[in-house]
Amino acid sequence: MAAAAPPPPPAPAPEPSIAFQESSHRDNPLFSRIRLATPADVPHIHKLIHQMAVFERLTDQCSATESSLSATLFNSAPFTSFTIFLLEVSPKPFPASDRIIYLDHPLIDPQRETFISDNVNDVSVAGFVLFFPNYSTFLAKPGFYIEDLFVRECYRRKGFGRMLLSAVAKQAVQMGYGRVEWVVLDWNVNAIKFYEEMGAKVHDEWRICRLTGPALEKYGDDAI
Repeated sequence: MAAAAPPPPPAPAPEPSIAFQESSHRDNPLFSRIRLATPADVPHIHKLIHQMAVFERLTDQCSATESSLSATLFNSAPFTSFTIFLLEVSPKPFPASDRIIYLDHPLIDPQRETFISDNVNDVSVAGFVLFFPNYSTFLAKPGFYIEDLFVRECYRRKGFGRMLLSAVAKQAVQMGYGRVEWVVLDWNVNAIKFYEEMGAKVHDEWRICRLTGPALEKYGDDAI
């Protein structure tokens, strides 16, 4: 991946406003919104990252703590560096809800108390996407690279993953960026199918190369 170049000034956060229903009845509404994360959200972000590591079978590689996340995530203006959109849900309407779905049965969230973000209005954090600018020399344009996208288990298969991806894509278009890209584990066939149905190209010919830990330190020490 080419080194990132300084991106243009940040554009306003996306404000999707289309609401629709996914069934003919209007029982058990679930409202959702996407908003920019703040330092106050770090405890929830940390828990989401841990759940993602469990899902991806990579807990042995996950050493993030609330302190390390707080120290590194919010040092720059949104969209100029690491940016997180949080997905929040509630059975009550938001002032400007991104989306409404109507469920056949009330949704049971076994971790509601862990992920509650607004107890008065019954708002819970359901997922997140973390992304940052990169650069395409072929396009001669910046883009966004999605490092993580995760939706908690009880909220999956309801369109929320597409909603998070669309929020990043909308921001890229608003800023005149050339592409949005990410990687997917080769065993996660459901995710691969989902991305392809969205129109994403899955590049089987590319492989991730990574220096980390002792190997990174070795080359860092050897640099002149």
